[in-house]
Amino acid sequence: MTTPQHSAVAGPPGSAATGQSAIRFAGVHKNYLSHGDTVPAVKRMDLAIAQGEFFSLLGPSGCGKTTTMRMIAGFEEPSGGKVYLDGKDVTGVAPNKRDVNMVFQSYALFPHLNTYQNVAFGLERKKVSKAEIKKRVGEMLEIVSLTGMEKRAPKEMSGGQQQRVALARALVNHPRALLLDEPLGALDLKLRQQMQIELKRIQREVGITFVYVTHDQGEALTMSDRIAVMNAGVIEQLGSPREIYERPATRFVAGFIGTSNIVEGHVERTENGLALVSYTAQDRVVVPVGSAVRVGDKVEVSIRPEKIDMHRGVPPVTSTGGSVLSGVVNEVVYHGTSTNYTVATAAGADFTVFDQNASNAEDLADRGDRVYLTWAPQHSYMIGV
Repeated sequence: MTTPQHSAVAGPPGSAATGQSAIRFAGVHKNYLSHGDTVPAVKRMDLAIAQGEFFSLLGPSGCGKTTTMRMIAGFEEPSGGKVYLDGKDVTGVAPNKRDVNMVFQSYALFPHLNTYQNVAFGLERKKVSKAEIKKRVGEMLEIVSLTGMEKRAPKEMSGGQQQRVALARALVNHPRALLLDEPLGALDLKLRQQMQIELKRIQREVGITFVYVTHDQGEALTMSDRIAVMNAGVIEQLGSPREIYERPATRFVAGFIGTSNIVEGHVERTENGLALVSYTAQDRVVVPVGSAVRVGDKVEVSIRPEKIDMHRGVPPVTSTGGSVLSGVVNEVVYHGTSTNYTVATAAGADFTVFDQNASNAEDLADRGDRVYLTWAPQHSYMIGV
């Protein structure tokens, strides 16, 4: 099966594709030389990010997301193509001449300056009046919930508070865009989750375009208006968090975003916009299809673990047209709010199933139990079609 091409400028109403973009790449690519060989870090990219959008570049290490951000900031120059900020070509323009600010994972606060002085630093360098500095610093500290901490030194603050100071310092200059390179990576899990909500709130209040680089899919799903999932220097899929999670365009996206069960098979028949993939007389997957799919085609189908119901006995779905796969439980992992099962299915693939712990513990399946997995047709998704 061929993978469809996805335009990086496509988007829902209100996206960069429908109006003036804050940031635009036109045919941008970046190569490095390594031991005499040319290594592509970012392959040809056409990308538009809207004014006031929270946009995330998501992908594994080495996929090109940080290089993409550094080309926006001016720290890296593209090997070809053009970079535009607010419609102006800034290719070749020095970083300090671009109206963007950057927040790093290390925060990079001045240890000898207190909170107020750290936030005011950029304004003082620009010779802004003391009255205006006091006003803008006060407003920004209120937005990041640090009012009353003006005199604290960085060493007297928690990691989350230091992160807020770094944000305030970057935002107080009213940049056209704020670039954030994995800024929550140094925080513990609970604080990181809290800061995800805070970052989105702050972005809404200030109305500035945020471009966020992360390898953490949870961060991207929580905060973003749109996400570009990158792999090996290309954007594999661009869309809203819901679109990318519910409708992954490629096998890579399906596996990288959350947990996804992927099963292969051949289409036995199609009817009323649905395709039937059979494995045994009782084991089958039913999936919505388009006109491009024909009987006999080999397909890949993705199903999210939380969409699946698990039964001890033969379920009634066998007579109602839904998907059903029999299997044997191989692993049981208790996670508090849910129990996660690994089931070896008749389709030849191991399935992960998330079962919310709302029922009596006595009903839980155990290793070696024979079970049946069922789900509705609309919860199957054909990858690459």
